[in-house]
Amino acid sequence: MQNTIRCQHQIIDLSQPKVMGILNLTPDSFFDGNKYLSDHDYINRVGEMIEQGAEIIDIGAVSTRPGSSSISEEEEVERLFPAVNRILNQYAGQAIFSIDTSNSKVAQMCFDAGINILNDICGGTNSQLLSLCASYNAPIIIMHMQGNPKEMQVNPQYEDVVSDLIEFFSKQIENAKSHQVHDIIIDPGFGFGKTLENNFNLLKSLRVFTVLEKPILVGVSRKSMICKALNIKPDNALNGTTALHMSALMSGAKLLRAHDVKEAKEVIDLYVKMQQS
Repeated sequence: MQNTIRCQHQIIDLSQPKVMGILNLTPDSFFDGNKYLSDHDYINRVGEMIEQGAEIIDIGAVSTRPGSSSISEEEEVERLFPAVNRILNQYAGQAIFSIDTSNSKVAQMCFDAGINILNDICGGTNSQLLSLCASYNAPIIIMHMQGNPKEMQVNPQYEDVVSDLIEFFSKQIENAKSHQVHDIIIDPGFGFGKTLENNFNLLKSLRVFTVLEKPILVGVSRKSMICKALNIKPDNALNGTTALHMSALMSGAKLLRAHDVKEAKEVIDLYVKMQQS
């Protein structure tokens, strides 16, 4: 199992799990859209997440909630900059930063600014993005998504969701390696073109993905798989998120992508204590 990820001049030690805090610079994300659009709000939020234990901060400016539409490259750039520069100017060295984008121009601008990791919801299918990661010595998070955000939840179909994703990741890991990208994290993409049953089947079978020998990122924070199962709204889904976080850790997850950093870090601390006992 790969327990270290290299990014530029830094090493991410994943021998113990870590929290990836979410910063959405969007007006329409499913949970925290429109919360962190001003300089004051996003700067304070990043500082708060670092203080609460996030070692990685994932910044995104495009909503990928089910039913969302794509935005232009110009609009994505306008939302991200100068926010990325201000954040990095204040917090460089205090955390590792990733960019949640599938646009090669945006990714290159972010790498030039000092972003460390590419979080690619399109799963490493863009050769230009892979070449960029190689040239900047940037790790890639390969996420699985069936379809696109606008239509992905209309009628997702799999022969066997676990086997289909293992096949997908095996192919994309080899594709990334062929572009000289060797630091790879995999993300099953909970809620991205999956039914409720698919999502829970993936979570139950998460340990199967350790056969790929890559760190596993889990992003279930306040998602619809929790809300639909419990008949609640995202605002009330923290307890459910915490429960699924512990399940994910016990099945081999190394990164928890979370809105609620303090609570996710507490889950990790308890998990580590349990493992060391």
